[in-house]
Amino acid sequence: MCYLPFYSTELKLERKMESPFKGDAVKGKVALLTGGGSGIGLEIATQFGKHGASVAIMGRRKNVIDGAVSALRSLGITAVGFAGDVRKQEDARRAVEETVRHFGKLDILVNAAAGNFLVSAEDLSPNGFKTVMDIDSVGTFTMCHEAFPYIKKGGAGRGSSGGLIINISVTFHYTASWYQVHASAAKAAVDAVTRSLALEWGAEHDIRVNGIAPGPIADTTGLSKLVPQAIDAKVMPLYKVGTKWDIAMAALFLASDTGKYINGSIIPVDGGLWLSKPRYLSKEAVKMLSPTLEKESRQTAVGASTSKL
Repeated sequence: MCYLPFYSTELKLERKMESPFKGDAVKGKVALLTGGGSGIGLEIATQFGKHGASVAIMGRRKNVIDGAVSALRSLGITAVGFAGDVRKQEDARRAVEETVRHFGKLDILVNAAAGNFLVSAEDLSPNGFKTVMDIDSVGTFTMCHEAFPYIKKGGAGRGSSGGLIINISVTFHYTASWYQVHASAAKAAVDAVTRSLALEWGAEHDIRVNGIAPGPIADTTGLSKLVPQAIDAKVMPLYKVGTKWDIAMAALFLASDTGKYINGSIIPVDGGLWLSKPRYLSKEAVKMLSPTLEKESRQTAVGASTSKL
């Protein structure tokens, strides 16, 4: 996922670190992830599995899902996969029901399925706009709706506590983004769903609903599709792009006991990129101008104080 208007130099990738979480951070939990066959979704599934969870992944391409399940199992992770489209309610219901049938319960739903492409607003067809809205926002709500009977307190295999929903978003809509009106609208809707469900389902059913808003993440389809050239990392506050591991660690934080009192929050994991704007003055110019401007300001203030008004 990317936010930058132009790109030129090589990426600075941060070395993948060891997890700061205990190996049993989500032990015994069952997670279902849409978009779990690749990219961010697969990395979250991997880290959940490495930290004790059983995982189910869902995606549109069966061959991709099958390959991802094999990769997860090769790591000793208990995993199953389902081919399905989040835009179809029957597919969403089947994935949830099969997960519960296989593992006996559902603790965590991660909505990572998304659609996106670069296009100017005038060249974007209403159908193209609708497609992204259907995958990102309608699909997210559909999965939440179908998971609700199982993830609420008292649901199948659950006791007196509810589960967790994590919706993967972006930060496009915090300000604005070139050629991303469809994704901006869709993810704004996802954030609204996250907050509204956190309010309703948190109060009535003990379900925590939170979001993660990634920035540019290396080795993802989103980055390669939206940014065919390398990013100039110097325009980014931390001078580097993020990794899938960064997003997975944020998800682990929310899913483990460390995040048990967090509800309705959307966590940007973008190195502060959404706050970025071009400098209109260099540091050197500020040092030269500031004393002069301060002196002029004080003189103006003194003059104003002598006014009869």
